[in-house]
Amino acid sequence: MNKKIPLSMGWFCPTLGDTSAFSDPSKSIGQSLEHFEQVTLAAEKAGFDYMLIPVTPYCWDAWITASFLVSRTRHMKALVALKPGFIHPVAQAKMISTFDQLSQGRIYVNLIAGLSEKDAYAEGQISSKEGRYEQMAEEVELLKRLWTEEGVEHTGQYYQVHGPKIVPESFQRPHPPFFLGGGSEQAAEISAKHSAVHLFWGDYPERIAEQIKEMRERAGKYGRADEIRFAMRLQIVCRETEEEAWAAADALINGADPAWTEQVKTMMMESVANQRQKELSKTVGRKMTPHLWTGITEVRPGAGVAVVGNPAQVAAQLMEFVEAGCSGFCLSGYPHHEEAERFGRLVMPLLCP
Repeated sequence: MNKKIPLSMGWFCPTLGDTSAFSDPSKSIGQSLEHFEQVTLAAEKAGFDYMLIPVTPYCWDAWITASFLVSRTRHMKALVALKPGFIHPVAQAKMISTFDQLSQGRIYVNLIAGLSEKDAYAEGQISSKEGRYEQMAEEVELLKRLWTEEGVEHTGQYYQVHGPKIVPESFQRPHPPFFLGGGSEQAAEISAKHSAVHLFWGDYPERIAEQIKEMRERAGKYGRADEIRFAMRLQIVCRETEEEAWAAADALINGADPAWTEQVKTMMMESVANQRQKELSKTVGRKMTPHLWTGITEVRPGAGVAVVGNPAQVAAQLMEFVEAGCSGFCLSGYPHHEEAERFGRLVMPLLCP
């Protein structure tokens, strides 16, 4: 644990609301700039490098929120989701390069196709998930060209451009980095070709090691086997003692509304990554390992596997993913400002001495 490892550390901004107990309305924390800023400042003080700003129908707009939060911090970067088909690539390229210049390089782009077919349809995305990934692939190719070439001409399946001007140029070179987390074949291929960081959701470290090997081989087709990096998207429940950590984990999900947990199960059937989370949730006692716990998958769609334990146990479990080939983590925990502070004080010194 004394070995110094250059880890990239991200934290989550709960723009859909926060809580310390999903079953207790009195423990909920509403959506407000004040709370988002509280979480972000706690994460920056704790030593995190970037904030993941989510995009769901229940979240505040990610781009506007990110711009406010970055302006209120000194070093924190924003990892903001880009969903295909929402903003034309010319406008998107200009938005991102402007953010990049105004913040002096404090923007990352998270590529997502969306978790729910129902939500996609409600928002006007009438193509299948496969179609959305096809559109995403075209968008990313076009964005990269718009940032690095003059007089771009493009006639594709989804977009046409004929020599647009993108002002300002991006601050980061050759362009802001892409992140992507997804379990499908299409997601893996796009990530292998374009991502600076591929985000895995919680799984067994040995399985992650196998997937990293596969992703490097895939990226090798594009000459990027040594360029792509890997990170884990995980939840954290850390306390001074293991007993306190497990009590906090149980309190977080106990008594959750059955109607909501059934709705979460439905949501988790609509993507490969969510299906894997559902599969993992069937482990005996919700424990994949002594400190990897699936309980949050019952109350939250998306990445719900948590690391639970005292500081040394949490750090040791995270180090297993480092040994598997990861060089970073994108973490969250409830409530987010308190868990970020605790992680920075108790765990960060063990991971990044």
